[in-house]
Amino acid sequence: MSNRRSHIATFGQDQKGTILVFWGMALALMLGLVAMSFDLGQVSATQTDMQSFTDNVALAAAGELDGRPDSITRATTAAANLIVDSRKFGSGDHTLSGADDFTLTFFSTLPASDTAAPTAVTTNPALARFIRVAATEAEVPVAFYRALMVLRGETLQDINVQAQSIAGMTQFACDVTPLMFCQPSGWTSAANKGTMVNLRSGGNGAAWAPGNFGFLDPSKALVDSEGPCAGKNGVKLDACLLAAVGSITQCYALNGVDTEPGQKNGIENAIFNVRFDIFQTILKSEKNNPNYAPAPNVIKGVVPSNGNACPNNYDPSPDTVGLPRDDCFNAGGCAGGRFGDGDWSAGYANYIATNYGGADPFFINPALDTRYDLYKAEIANPQGTSGNAGILPNGLAESGLPQCNTAGGASIGPERRVIVAAAIDCAANNIQGSAVNVPVAEFVEIFLTEPVAAVSSNTVDIWGEVIGPADQGSGAGSTGIFRDVVQLYR
Repeated sequence: MSNRRSHIATFGQDQKGTILVFWGMALALMLGLVAMSFDLGQVSATQTDMQSFTDNVALAAAGELDGRPDSITRATTAAANLIVDSRKFGSGDHTLSGADDFTLTFFSTLPASDTAAPTAVTTNPALARFIRVAATEAEVPVAFYRALMVLRGETLQDINVQAQSIAGMTQFACDVTPLMFCQPSGWTSAANKGTMVNLRSGGNGAAWAPGNFGFLDPSKALVDSEGPCAGKNGVKLDACLLAAVGSITQCYALNGVDTEPGQKNGIENAIFNVRFDIFQTILKSEKNNPNYAPAPNVIKGVVPSNGNACPNNYDPSPDTVGLPRDDCFNAGGCAGGRFGDGDWSAGYANYIATNYGGADPFFINPALDTRYDLYKAEIANPQGTSGNAGILPNGLAESGLPQCNTAGGASIGPERRVIVAAAIDCAANNIQGSAVNVPVAEFVEIFLTEPVAAVSSNTVDIWGEVIGPADQGSGAGSTGIFRDVVQLYR
């Protein structure tokens, strides 16, 4: 009996093999961690793959959100066709491409806080500035992890993985004339190339109709700090922003500009007319300043009334005419009295007969070509002879070349008579003068065909020809810089 007790006591004190117990427990824990890391690694890899896919789809689609009527259609097509990706794990097809793998939602704005859910859903292509791409859920099996949970008496389902991204595009127009005008409903510059527009300064307090114009940036926060207008203020700053050459403004975002009335004390026709070599009132002192140089072609159908190269007044020319308006303006048949139809054939015939004696040196076809084409052809083919380098033939009251301010020289290109104006749907945005955060339909290049006329002390008429969308390189030259900035927001 005592011997048996001795063996029991010895066994109870014997530590041989104890490590096997700890090793077994550690092995089980290690296998559990390996199983968990393997399964959760698949979940993480799937999440990464899907997030990369939604990021790329969102960026591709957002690049089409330019506010044009087909922008949502183009964004949807880009999302479905441009991005092909894959995921390594998860049930079902591992290829990520096409509309079956995501859902698209368009928004006009995003909340200021990244933690707030966006709610400004829109189907209007003019307002759609942001897009959310939500990937279709993928189920990732977690067999090892689930087996471990079963050993612990717990149940675990496979994990569903989803990803979503929000991207948007902001378009910027930089170094452009701080000018806006009201467009007719559905009007686009691409569909109206070569047509005339008559823009009249709009007042404050009454609804603006198509053809009214105003100005951008009332606070003058976007003046180029290194340009010719830096350091100016008041009416001198306004005059510079509309008349000077070079880098004038910083960048305007198309999805929100601030406007002010076009009827404005101190804003006179002379502020536009320096382009025609006319220096009057507030800009008379700038007649030798290269920052206010005129265009290389200033045929305008008027001549100095006193023979001075820089007079206060001008009279109709006895033997030259300026570029014609659309024929419908003379007949009273233009749409709303402000927007022409592009037919200037009768006016062209009179222009050639008067200025060139009936012999057409340029072979311009007014049914196909524009007044801007004619203007550039005149610059390229001056008709002055025998040492007189005039654009027009010798002996006429106008030569077509600047006589008052010649400081610009050959450095000033044809685009000096081109302005870039923001086209805005004034009816839809209830524009009555000053407004903030107004969406721009497009920036438009407009060729000034004749000097701007004063209607009253603070109201002027601008006559011009539509060249086309300013951001599509329509041929006017360096009339601004346009950037599309596409970025992920969430």
